[in-house]
Amino acid sequence: MSFPLRTTLGCTEVVIDDDGGLKRFYQVADILGHELDINFIRKEDDFDTIDWEFKFRGHNMTLHYNIYNGVSIFPTKTRDALNKDNKAVVELASFLENRMLITEVQKKIA
Repeated sequence: MSFPLRTTLGCTEVVIDDDGGLKRFYQVADILGHELDINFIRKEDDFDTIDWEFKFRGHNMTLHYNIYNGVSIFPTKTRDALNKDNKAVVELASFLENRMLITEVQKKIA
């Protein structure tokens, strides 16, 4: 499992599931909350889009869901994101890849 990175927003964005639904969004939110002790500081839920903001190692990030684009994470500042914010996205992507791979293996064993 390897999450693609894209820069169409003007920053680094990790695409967790480009075809993902709400279940995947909440799975990622649960991992962030329980595994990394992250608290979501701002939640915006619209009809077709959800954006939950959080801090990861001092960097403002957004967990994003859209019915057309799936689930992703990117720096909240998007075009104004600093290089270190983009690096934090890559670090977070690596953690989530490993954690979600472990979850998938555990499901197959059970």
